[in-house]
Parts: sequence; C-alpha cells; structure tokens
Amino acid sequence: MLKNKITELFNIDYPIVQAPMAGGVATTKLVAEVSNCGGLGTMGAGYMTPEQTREQIREIKQLTSHFFGINLFVPNEFTVSQDEIILADQILQPIRKQLDIPPSNGMEIPKYKNVLETFNQQIKIVIEEKVPVCSFTFGIPSREVIDVLKKNDIITIGTATTVREAIEIEKNGLDMIVVQGSEAGGHRGNFMNGCQESLVGLMSLIPQVVDNVNIPVIAAGGIMDGRGLMASLCLGAKGVQMGTAILTSSESGAHQVYKEAVLNAKEDQTVLTRSFSGKWARGIKNKFINEMHKEEATLPEFPVQNTLTQPIRKAAASQNNQEFLSLWSGQSPRLAKNQTVDTLIKNIISQANKIINNN
Repeated sequence: MLKNKITELFNIDYPIVQAPMAGGVATTKLVAEVSNCGGLGTMGAGYMTPEQTREQIREIKQLTSHFFGINLFVPNEFTVSQDEIILADQILQPIRKQLDIPPSNGMEIPKYKNVLETFNQQIKIVIEEKVPVCSFTFGIPSREVIDVLKKNDIITIGTATTVREAIEIEKNGLDMIVVQGSEAGGHRGNFMNGCQESLVGLMSLIPQVVDNVNIPVIAAGGIMDGRGLMASLCLGAKGVQMGTAILTSSESGAHQVYKEAVLNAKEDQTVLTRSFSGKWARGIKNKFINEMHKEEATLPEFPVQNTLTQPIRKAAASQNNQEFLSLWSGQSPRLAKNQTVDTLIKNIISQANKIINNN
C-alpha cells in the first residue's frame, strides 16, 4: 500500500512529500534530508530571487542524489494605490513603535511585471538545472509554462482547495494535485473561490477530488503521523504532503521561538488571517493578529502587505518575540515533536505498517 504511482514517479521509498514552506524554513539541509530519508524534499522558492533559486538548487544537489522538488507561486495580477500603502503604513506604525523599528519610508513596493519576470526566470532555471519536480501554489501557470516543463520531463503539480480547482488543474495538463484541506497551516492555495468558500476539511475533500479526476492526488492539511498517512491513502490519495510535522524538526530553518510556539500550541489556537501578507493563511494567534484583526479588510493584497510587514517579522525574529512573527501552523500542533527528519519518517512508516498489519 505504501508503494504506488507517486513513489514510482518520484523515485522515493515512501509516499511522503515535504511541504515547501517558503521563507527560510525549507533549508537546503532539510530538503536534502527528507529526500535522503525516502520522501520527497521540496524547496520553497516563492520569495526567492532567480539567483537565490539557482544557488539553493545547486546546494541541494551537493547533499542528495535523490529526487527533490521546487515550489513556485503563480503570479496573480495585483494593483495597489498610494493611498492604500499610506493607510497600511499608518495601521502598522504602532507595531513598529513597539519593536523600535523606523517607518517604512521609501520601501520598494512590488510590481506585477517584476513578479512575473522573476517567475519566468525561475521556470528557466528549473529547466536548466533539471529539477525533477515543480509544484505550484496560488493558481495554474500558463499552458506555455506547463508544456515547456513537460517537454523537459519535469513532473508538474498544482494545488487545489476544492473539487472545481482540482478539475481545472487536470484540465490544464498538470500531472498531479496537492489537495489542501482547511486544516493546513500557512497560505491558502485557493484560486477560483474566495477563502471562506474554499475551507473544505481534508477528509471530505480527498474522496470527492479522487472521484472527479484521473491524476494522482496528494493530501495536505493536519497530517502529522502514520495515522494521517493511512487515512489519506484509504480515502484514495496516493501520498501526503506534510508541513507542520516537519517544521519542528531539527533540520528545519524555522526560528527556535517559532518551533517552540508550535510545540506548545493547542488545536484551537490557530486562526485564519491576512494581516501578515495580504493573503489568507492559517497560523497561531498572537498579538499581531489580534491587533490587526479589525483592519484586515483594508489591507493591501499579497505581495504588497507581505513586503510592508517584512521588517516587523524580521525585527520580531531578532528580538525572539513570537507576538509579531507569522507562526504558520496546521490544526494538529499537539502532534508536533522536536525530532530529526529521519526519526519522524521512521516513526510514520512504523505506525503505518502497524495499521496495515492490523497490530
């Protein structure tokens, strides 16, 4: 049961994919270690420059000869007015004061054409560096991008939060689908409906997607151990994607304060917020989320808000202050452990085998 189309295509021992976790969590060491331990390591290149992207791909190749993947954010058109930026700046100013950091005067605000150009350069690098697997979040790339990746024998994966999105991903020619349940930590991958309409629980979502598409499905959201893996496989998924479980591993690049917040959190402490980035995401509730909650509707879109809050998150990390960090986490933090990737994967497989053997 643990060997299937996904393990075959990815050339891996176990149907376990590491969630990309952009922003420094998915270190070179972490990605390589997941692949070396029989899963599929994935680098999160969503916030990287083309140069950083190429550099990390080459570093990973130094540490593993196994398959690994890369995840890119599909650029979506966005506009922002000067008035919106001024208002967002005013809203954030009291928080900057608490952290003793200067106003954001003169900060370079992202432009859509630059984001698109970076994405296109990253695609070129993925092809040149022969990365075997490329996944996408926040939408579906153009047919031209999909076709050129497939021509170069790169496996493509889309992210869906509803059956409708999954069908669209298959229709556009991608090879696999990560179905993201409402339990998942981090940014929501919805691209056809609003966030609220796309909050389908994973155990409801898997069988409905599986019944409506013909390509392999990978389950994501709240999966932390062998029980979650087996439940997903029983419902028709061919593998699982795990983020929070791997985030607290010793190889993860998450700040120690962040890891401790997840390790000490309870299942009812995660909420959806767009305060940090302008895009809805699930994380552990803290002072920043509480203070920004009433202003959420007026905040600029992603990636503009993400850029405006970057100095706040950076200062909070350097001050070991979890109250102003984006503490992305799924809804199963009580199951998180401080352990190595090797121990985590061995425990997952041991538990899964016990279930298979009815022990």
